[in-house]
Amino acid sequence: MAPNATTATTATTTRTTPAAGGDAAHRTEHTVTVDAAPAAVFALIADVSGWPQVFGPTVHAEAEEEPDGRQTLRIWALAGDRVRHWTSRRILDASARTVSFRQVVSAHPVAAMGGEWRVEPVDGGGSRVVLLHDYRAVDDDPAAVELIGEAVDRNSRAELAALRNAAELGAARDELALTFEDSVDIAGRAEDVYAFLDRADRWPERLPHVARLELTEDEPGIQRMDMDTRSPDGSVHNTTSARVCFPGRHVLVYKQLRVPVAMSVHTGRWEIVPHGDGVRATSRHSVVLDPEGVRHALGQQATYAEARALVRRALGTNSTTTLRHAKEFAEAVRART
Repeated sequence: MAPNATTATTATTTRTTPAAGGDAAHRTEHTVTVDAAPAAVFALIADVSGWPQVFGPTVHAEAEEEPDGRQTLRIWALAGDRVRHWTSRRILDASARTVSFRQVVSAHPVAAMGGEWRVEPVDGGGSRVVLLHDYRAVDDDPAAVELIGEAVDRNSRAELAALRNAAELGAARDELALTFEDSVDIAGRAEDVYAFLDRADRWPERLPHVARLELTEDEPGIQRMDMDTRSPDGSVHNTTSARVCFPGRHVLVYKQLRVPVAMSVHTGRWEIVPHGDGVRATSRHSVVLDPEGVRHALGQQATYAEARALVRRALGTNSTTTLRHAKEFAEAVRART
């Protein structure tokens, strides 16, 4: 069973020191002890593509390698009740097991932010993880400083607890995690398929398995979905998701913020690429099962293999249904033009 996030031991210190130019730099330190080898812990921090499956606040993250060995990161993550996004650069030192980072483009009201991950061996085995932050608010506004400080503290504690949980699962994580995809070829235009997927507010009238859906936008390209979905047995379950939309790339990514009982994490990706004289639309799901949730939903004797098959069937059926209706929509639009 995955350790409960609330059991992760974290210690926090916060101090304010003067920075260059007389501005106030607020510095924080959060730590956690992990019963896993430092190399395994560092690998989870280094793998940006896996962050949405490890760290609760992270909705989506992308990394681009730079010629000087650095990485440029684009990150979308929950801060309070909104999805914020920023661009950072980081330097990995695998031998020292440190990762330093600095935001290049920050989200208001953050004026500047950076920090460092450190993974240290512990006598007798295990690791100590230190997460450092330094930040400034726009115009050093006291209310903004407080808001940023609360978000840094909340997210740092959540990230360290989640990192501990994932690392301590070890090889068992492979048994709990699954990634799969379904594709449909469409004799239509990518922009029409994308429009169908983007306009999720119209899904209740377009998709038989969607009973209700409320769609809001924090800002252009960042959406929130509150959706009631019908299961094959007639039951209805509710999920909430954050979506990040890339119309120029014909890609939408999402993370469920409220997941069905058998899962602890569910992220997904809709992608449309040229194929033949049309396009190929693909739905990809990445799921981490929740052991306690599996037993609650399927019974004490349920196996992870049974849960994986059930999740694969349920999610695959819904996404394939969505893709088939997107196909009908896009091909009808093309036929009229």
